[in-house]
Amino acid sequence: MAAEIKAPAYRQFSIAPAIQPGSMADTKTFVANEKIQEAIGFPPALVDDWHDRAIAKMGELLSKYRSFKVYMDACVHCGACSDKCHYFIGTADPKNMPVARQDLMRSVYRRYFTIPGKLFPKLVGARDLTREVLDEWYNYFHQCSECRRCSVFCPYGIDTAEITMAAREILNSIGYGQKYSNEIIGKVHKIGNNLGLPGPALTDTLEGLEEDVKEATGIDVRFPIDVKGAEVLLITPSADFFAEPHIDSLIGYAKVFHAAGISWTLSSKASEAGNFGMFIGNYQQLREIAMRVREAALDLGVKRVVVGECGHAWRVAYSFWNTLTGVGSGAADPYAMQLQKQLDHRYKQPMHICEVTWDLIERKVIRLDKEANDKHIITYHDSCNVARGSGMGDVFGGQFDIPRNIIRAAANNYVEMAEGTTREQTFCCGGGGGLLTDDLLDLRVKGALPRMEALHNVTETHGVNFMATICAICKAQFTKVLPYYGFDRRTVGGVHQLVSNAIRLGDK
Repeated sequence: MAAEIKAPAYRQFSIAPAIQPGSMADTKTFVANEKIQEAIGFPPALVDDWHDRAIAKMGELLSKYRSFKVYMDACVHCGACSDKCHYFIGTADPKNMPVARQDLMRSVYRRYFTIPGKLFPKLVGARDLTREVLDEWYNYFHQCSECRRCSVFCPYGIDTAEITMAAREILNSIGYGQKYSNEIIGKVHKIGNNLGLPGPALTDTLEGLEEDVKEATGIDVRFPIDVKGAEVLLITPSADFFAEPHIDSLIGYAKVFHAAGISWTLSSKASEAGNFGMFIGNYQQLREIAMRVREAALDLGVKRVVVGECGHAWRVAYSFWNTLTGVGSGAADPYAMQLQKQLDHRYKQPMHICEVTWDLIERKVIRLDKEANDKHIITYHDSCNVARGSGMGDVFGGQFDIPRNIIRAAANNYVEMAEGTTREQTFCCGGGGGLLTDDLLDLRVKGALPRMEALHNVTETHGVNFMATICAICKAQFTKVLPYYGFDRRTVGGVHQLVSNAIRLGDK
């Protein structure tokens, strides 16, 4: 019988927990089966020569990515990162300290890629890559959400996310992949989105939304799909088509485009903004998923590409699409050059939906009635991939200010959570980085502790009853874990959910 999952108690002071060695040693996410692995080009199961292939893959990554090599050599074990990880705070397992999790790999690196480690392994903390060590990698590198908070506090800028991504890349290369992430990647290749929602079902969903909005507002707000010649191609997380509160943000996007008179479309080919290729550290998967966006943009002849409310999707779009696909600029193959000629470069390519909406608000193209959200006292959760892996607008820190500006334009009551828990120091929701799976629910609940503490504080002191965010994974994670901490799951929602409530609609 599975142990009951309970939320950790709130701490009286935000201090590091007393360590509990091995508390999460038996927490292991499901391993991908042969069918899932083969579908995306990885060995179907752990290969017989896994040791040699793993070391060879590590060597390949060390030679290919200079940052990885620097991160292996640079750490001085100063401890600045130790208490910065939400999973360490929630689980108290010392191997969830970022420095300790890194050392699971760094100790193997020393053994095979440094002279002292080869000659005097025990003196420098070098370890052989045994099956026990490999299992440790699998367990603990799937207890990292790649949120990069620890890197903010590291005096050397060591990025634990890159080390986690490298570990997962090595594990996949020897047939030891995670079921959740790899199954989702397979769905994108086969169907086009993370949920495995086929085109006809997507069309039916959008038609249903048109009917719902018409009934609620009396206005024909369209949710177009595969419309050639539309100005904007919206790439949004597939969760926006499927469940609350995600779908309320999709309604908000549609209302913004309608009120502004902007023609737009979704694509059945690229019906997913998320890109789990980043989570597993695999460049080829990252590129293949991103290429669907370029193909859809070319097929539909759009002038702009806009990304919906998804944290890691925006990081991938902002940081990688230019060189992966030519959405933006950077790729130099003929189809990328064709796309560059097609896109309207008076606008940023790509743009976040928040950039679009804030620009329209500033220019008074759309108007919002703030009183429509008076039932809410709102706070804002900065999603980690937006906060630490992207930007927005023309001003440094726009990824922090633009969503907040929209909220303040759409509502009268806004409260910030505690300093040190927001903006670039924001805590992860606890479910990012490929960990949003129920076989890791105990980890997810514990990992949410720091954010829940900050939310609890503003709830008690200011009566906050709504936490807005612009990430599909954050929304899904919080709707699952909020009840464990005594909150209503409807406490979380999207920024464009608030916009949807407040926007004035005409008959454009």
